[in-house]
Amino acid sequence: MLKPLNNSTVSRPSNHKTKVLQFGEGNFLRGFVDWMIDKVNEQTDFNGSVKVIQPISRGMVDLLNKQDGLYHVQLQGVKDGEPYSNIELVKSVEGGLNPYEDYQEFLQLGENPDIEFIVSNTTEAGIAFDENDTDYNTIPDSFPAKLTALLHHRFKHFDGAPDKAPVIIPCELIDKNGDNLKKYVLQYADLWATDAEFKEWIEKHITFCNTLVDRIVPGFPRENLKEIHKEIGYDDQLVVNGEFFHLWVIEGPESIQDKLPFDKAGLNVKFVDDLSIYRTRKVRILNGLHTSMVPVGYLAGARTVKEAMDHEQVGPYLEKELFEEIIPSLDLDMSVEELESFAKDILERFENPYIRHQLSDIALNSVSKYKVRVLPSLLQYHSKKNELPKRLVFALAALIRFYKGSWEGEDTPINDADDVVDFIQKAWEKEDHNKVADTVLSKSEFWDQDLTQISGLKDLVADYLQLMDEKGVNSTLSEVVQ
Repeated sequence: MLKPLNNSTVSRPSNHKTKVLQFGEGNFLRGFVDWMIDKVNEQTDFNGSVKVIQPISRGMVDLLNKQDGLYHVQLQGVKDGEPYSNIELVKSVEGGLNPYEDYQEFLQLGENPDIEFIVSNTTEAGIAFDENDTDYNTIPDSFPAKLTALLHHRFKHFDGAPDKAPVIIPCELIDKNGDNLKKYVLQYADLWATDAEFKEWIEKHITFCNTLVDRIVPGFPRENLKEIHKEIGYDDQLVVNGEFFHLWVIEGPESIQDKLPFDKAGLNVKFVDDLSIYRTRKVRILNGLHTSMVPVGYLAGARTVKEAMDHEQVGPYLEKELFEEIIPSLDLDMSVEELESFAKDILERFENPYIRHQLSDIALNSVSKYKVRVLPSLLQYHSKKNELPKRLVFALAALIRFYKGSWEGEDTPINDADDVVDFIQKAWEKEDHNKVADTVLSKSEFWDQDLTQISGLKDLVADYLQLMDEKGVNSTLSEVVQ
């Protein structure tokens, strides 16, 4: 018989103060930030808890409160070359609040003198300005507007005390997330005609941190929930499954680390003056390899990241692309050894036997992803060496072939804007590999430039397209690309 999971069945510290407000109750924050806060509580005298704010009208706060904020995190992956799995009970979350049900109670959270940090993950679309949020006397819709209302209430309650200005650490996956969030908060302060002193308090005393987060959190492990329940002995409906690896890069003053001592808890958290090199490293190595993997792996018969890594031709192709083309193209203030160490960790993560990361899930907006994640490596490699990186070029050819819409009698899982898909599929009506390559590569709206102007690129892409159709992807990989 499983026990319910709540404060009556679990012993938890009674001396913790609410130091963190968190916009978002989803899997990522619970499997990343809240898990880290729990570690800091265990290893240091931080003694802080997290109060969760549901950012949209429908969410999981009711279920979170039913379990008094308690839940388990199952971490799985490869550690020191061996499969690794464990389950931990997280006690850092005290519960949550739905501001759509009680807006005044939400604003009153700003009156808590112990609040030091505000974190968020409201999806990439969450940090945006909605001009319809014109009145903060009723619940605003956008996250930045809610945050502005909360901060304004706190400012008024504490008469603008500098020491009551929180540190704000957004985790949304957009570039300059902290800078953008601050910009929108100030826009709402103007829209609502708040007092000038409030804007000054924001500018002078609130720290908005840009961040980079990295941990794969697939979420609720529905497939093996019975086994997990049997192991933990509790009826936990909020179990979070994630990988062992974690990285949090925070662009902000070191004084934040004094207040939130991640280092003393042995966590992979870096406080830096400029996180741009870490972002470039992640985008070009991890995300770039993912984006290359989707069309190449799928056309070769793989359906998951693990299957692609284990594939006889695709696995070695990806590894050579990474170490022989992507890393040599990078121009960062990091040693080759540091880049290669990061790359080896990435490959180990991709080999995770516990996580079934579907290639079809990564296929979203693959054309724009190639432009941002892969094309810079191709262009910089070509600029440095005056030759084309054949594996990065093959990934581009495979992408164009993938977008044709079918392969060996099956539809390919394209997930992109209709105009992008329509353009490439119309190009394929020419039934001429040279014309297809010329049409797609010259589409400046896709690549921010005409790629046919790069010497030899169009011809090599056309050759790869022809070889794939004549011999298949596996033979092309074996004979040409590797």
